[in-house]
Amino acid sequence: MPCYDEMHGWCGEDAVRAVYQPIERWLAQSPPELLEARRRQAELLFRRIGITFAVYGEADASERLIPFDIVPRVIARAEWETLERGLRQRVSALNAFLADLYGPQECVRAGVVPADLIWRNPHYLLEAVRQPPPHGIYVHVAGVDVVRTAEDSFHVLEDNLRTPSGVSYMLENREAMMRLFPELLAEQNIAPVETYTESLLATLRSVAPARANGEPTIALLTPGPYNSAFYEHSFLADKLGVELVEGSDLFVRDDVVYMRCTDGPRRVDVLYRRVDDDFLDPLVFRPDSALGVPGLIGAFEAGNVALANAPGTGVADDKAVYSYMPEIVRFFTGEEPILQNVPTWRCREPDALAYVLDRLPELVVKEVNGSGGYGMLVGPTACKAEIESFRQKLKHAPEGFIAQPTLALSTCPTFVDQGLAPRHVDLRPFVLTGADEVRITPGGLTRVALKAGSLVVNSSQGGGTKDTWVLAE
Repeated sequence: MPCYDEMHGWCGEDAVRAVYQPIERWLAQSPPELLEARRRQAELLFRRIGITFAVYGEADASERLIPFDIVPRVIARAEWETLERGLRQRVSALNAFLADLYGPQECVRAGVVPADLIWRNPHYLLEAVRQPPPHGIYVHVAGVDVVRTAEDSFHVLEDNLRTPSGVSYMLENREAMMRLFPELLAEQNIAPVETYTESLLATLRSVAPARANGEPTIALLTPGPYNSAFYEHSFLADKLGVELVEGSDLFVRDDVVYMRCTDGPRRVDVLYRRVDDDFLDPLVFRPDSALGVPGLIGAFEAGNVALANAPGTGVADDKAVYSYMPEIVRFFTGEEPILQNVPTWRCREPDALAYVLDRLPELVVKEVNGSGGYGMLVGPTACKAEIESFRQKLKHAPEGFIAQPTLALSTCPTFVDQGLAPRHVDLRPFVLTGADEVRITPGGLTRVALKAGSLVVNSSQGGGTKDTWVLAE
């Protein structure tokens, strides 16, 4: 399948695009032995820092490093400005959509999305109905996965709105490049990413409930050290200068959240929570949860604590709801979507199901509530047994799946065992929505499929990451 290469244009072309010419000169001047040495140094650096990502179900899960590719991805300023406009529009529409779903529900009455798709969604929380969060903001942190199929063609692959992860790797990738290749960075005018934590802190402060005295107290709620993204939780708490807490470190009294401290209880105004909805409060959701805080939802409903992201946001990053995003953007913004969706077949619809079943070897099939590359069929690379297994799943519960064409994702030069080679990539920019403004750090996390020909970039499926350079001018 022909694909667009971000360094050379369409595959097979010899010319190097202007934004990549400094990278091409650097690669031409760097002996393979030097690049290999730098790659080993990067791995050693990441291991010393402790940058790991657990892959559940594997023996070495707690020690897994996310591979880091030393060849950066470069995005021109004009390209980024288009992406940024599209991201602002999309996340604004998502916030308006959630406010409507938990409020007047006009979009359902207007037929923008089918009612049953919302009411039967496991992430739609009745507890959140007519309980708006502070300042009416549901999605404070969004990670929007974007893929590129041509020079000026970007598509949104999915919206991550519950507890989006990966920003620590974006920051550490830049730090690694600054240590390993300072001269290369000095030659270019690259937009900084290290301002992300300042932007996140400002966003969290802006949504704090009003209090008469002092600065708001912010804490980061983690499920604990056995969570796959625990490194990121501890990294961000340190960078933000806030306490990293588990559920047992907090308690609720008179609908106010307090943190246990050596000098006595301290009131908490904002919780940047990395705990899923089901585990937040055993009095409301799962009674067996030891990760949450009894009474937390009562404090949230009383307006005494802000939760980022707000409970119930998961209904909007469901992959079946995703297929209606063009209509949602038009309904809530009155504009045409700047960033397009990937064409999607909803297997819950009989005609779409028949089409998908006839073409399973050609399509990508995903669980509507899946994440991390799990529960997915990539038809062109699947064996007959895998295809037949998915065929039975689709026939048994079609409402649980969507299907998409196999996209020709763009490629970037990547340093692998055999030397430089093109590998498929995606991009996860992070959008921060506060009560005062929307903040987007230039760039994001580029994930790369390290296996030749693979389209699966997820870290949990063996993908790696790259530093992402947005040229400042």
